[in-house]
Amino acid sequence: MGPEVKLFEQEVAAYLGVKHAIAVNSGTDALVIGLRALGIGEGDEVITSPFSFFATAESISNVGATPVFADIDPNSYNIEPRAIQAKITPSTKAIMPVHLYGNPAAMAQIMDIAKAHGLKVIEDCAQSFGARYCGTCLSCNGSCQENTRTAITGKQTGTIGDVGAYSFFPSKPLGAYGDGGMVVTQDERVAEVARILRVHGAKKKYQNEMLGYNSRLDTIQAAILRVKLPHIDAWNKARRTAAKIYNELLADVSDIITPGFVDGHVFHQYTIRITDGKRDRVQQALAEQGIGTMIYYPIPQDRLPIYKGQYATNSLSDELAEQVLSLPIWPDIGLELQELVVQALRSALV
Repeated sequence: MGPEVKLFEQEVAAYLGVKHAIAVNSGTDALVIGLRALGIGEGDEVITSPFSFFATAESISNVGATPVFADIDPNSYNIEPRAIQAKITPSTKAIMPVHLYGNPAAMAQIMDIAKAHGLKVIEDCAQSFGARYCGTCLSCNGSCQENTRTAITGKQTGTIGDVGAYSFFPSKPLGAYGDGGMVVTQDERVAEVARILRVHGAKKKYQNEMLGYNSRLDTIQAAILRVKLPHIDAWNKARRTAAKIYNELLADVSDIITPGFVDGHVFHQYTIRITDGKRDRVQQALAEQGIGTMIYYPIPQDRLPIYKGQYATNSLSDELAEQVLSLPIWPDIGLELQELVVQALRSALV
């Protein structure tokens, strides 16, 4: 919590165009503190995507609320608005969309749903720092209101709902050299509660007002992130260029579905779908050639042991968990290396 932290908060707030940016220890803490600051707790339900890292659902459970999983759109991999609508009950208090792989969720439709039902929206932006909602989305079915879409087009993910939660884990688009996170909001009261929660629930030292957390961002991490922040747009642009090249190189490859390409997507991960049950065999073949890939995520959250037997099937999420494979991508990956990856992938599919 040294001076670099305050400066980093100010710079992030200016970059995102928000009034308040509150640095915390991790992206997970950002979700937990964001939920608490919105008043979400025991007896409440929060609708979210089953297709995400466990921190998404874990944060909901850790504040005493119940995660409710709405299935995803197969094109965007993000939560499907019509599925959200079907899961709303009198206990629903919030929606937590995940901008998976750096692809903005269908925020116009989600905000319309939230407004109609009086729900809070907390955006999980762990993978989407610098991504912008472009006014269209891969799961758009034309059901959003024109005025909502116009009002939020061009906005950064995390600045559209009531709270945005970011991660600065080293592998993220804006990565520190250790853990780090950020809560952002336009709401003065939400920001005040978040600031209190991150330091053991105290506004003044030794004057603890609520049960909080030890969630202070290390000064060294803030200093590193301040150096990297001015480069984020260029890095995200380079990732988009690399993703476009992959799409072109893979356009004629059977048994592969490439990710959709929309404005604002920052491609934290470049994730393809490999059909016909070939994914695991292909991953192994690539590994044998020294090409690292990852599966994000092999088990949907609603299928994890902690929630076993509590939820009905989300069929699209289950299907994608058996197909997705993330290929190497970073801002400086280079055409030659991408061609090598694609050639190995073609060989593995034979």
